[in-house]
Amino acid sequence: GTDPVEFRLRHLKDARAREVIERVAKAARWAPGEKGDGTRGRGLGFARYKNRSAYCAVIAEVEVGEALRVKRVVAAVDAGEAINPDGLRNQIEGGIVQAISWTLKEQVLWDRDRVLSRSWESYPILRFDETPDVEVLILSRPGEPALGVGECAAGPTAAAVANALFKAMGVRARDLPLTPERIARAME
Repeated sequence: GTDPVEFRLRHLKDARAREVIERVAKAARWAPGEKGDGTRGRGLGFARYKNRSAYCAVIAEVEVGEALRVKRVVAAVDAGEAINPDGLRNQIEGGIVQAISWTLKEQVLWDRDRVLSRSWESYPILRFDETPDVEVLILSRPGEPALGVGECAAGPTAAAVANALFKAMGVRARDLPLTPERIARAME
């Protein structure tokens, strides 16, 4: 029952980790102890990329209908001195969208003998009309070494979406992608 933002802030000693969580929570207007309503929820994900590169915190807002849909994402990233802030923002936005696609849709299907997902028609990905609103906060630190960004948004985004599903419905679906069938199985 502990609030996820409060839990992390209570246990993290790294000031930069704490700051990205505090900044994303403020930007997303996180309310400690907020509850989902059975169809909507918000969740938090956080990681330091490869334990030595960029810090990234993500809050995702989801809506559950016929399928799980991500409506809004707010992210905060600390990659040291932001040499190219626009490129950094683009990298994080793209990573968030790709991670949502992995989390909700992407899977290779196969039978006993072969891969069945052999074309874009048989391999589902997130469509443009399914892309959520994304806001990225860059915590630039002039004078600090630039940190690798790479795929720093991938893990926190997937975690934020799964945690938002839990907040919305009270179900921990642990197998990706989070398809309606897998969510239903997790509810059993």
